[in-house]
Amino acid sequence: MRRIARFHKVSPEQFLTAMKEEFPSYSQEEVREIHAAIRLPERATRGSAGYDFYSPMAFSLKPGASVKVPTGIRAEMQEDWVLKLYPRSGLGFKYRLQLNNTVGIIDSDYFYSDNEGHIMAKITNDSREGRTVEIQAGMGFMQGIFLEYGITMDDNASGIRNGGLGSTTKQ
Repeated sequence: MRRIARFHKVSPEQFLTAMKEEFPSYSQEEVREIHAAIRLPERATRGSAGYDFYSPMAFSLKPGASVKVPTGIRAEMQEDWVLKLYPRSGLGFKYRLQLNNTVGIIDSDYFYSDNEGHIMAKITNDSREGRTVEIQAGMGFMQGIFLEYGITMDDNASGIRNGGLGSTTKQ
């Protein structure tokens, strides 16, 4: 196995900014406590391809509901690698828990964005059985897999990223 990446926490300030958007009921002190308790993604076993991402806070998702989860995590990786994000298999199987963009793509240069490369996960409970998903703080809800990628022989990309969703196509 090649060691090509490292997970970090975003700064407390970046986490607070992100939390204010989706979870405004938390006080600044509560958000600082949540940030302090953030657990970096880990593999569960030697044979695991995916790194489990743990929810920083508890939340419920009723059928059809969505939430944007600020993970508090950023990924530093070598160029020519990508981090692909998926829901945890068990949650997808039991509740049809889905990432709203199907697969999250974290490029190597996202780490240097103005938002510190803060990985967000917008998830939906697409349950057709009327089941509410209960995610506890510290529970694994998403997994990330690092993959190497190639480029075309005539590639000449020279743009510099500054932002998240859709930022590479903005002119």
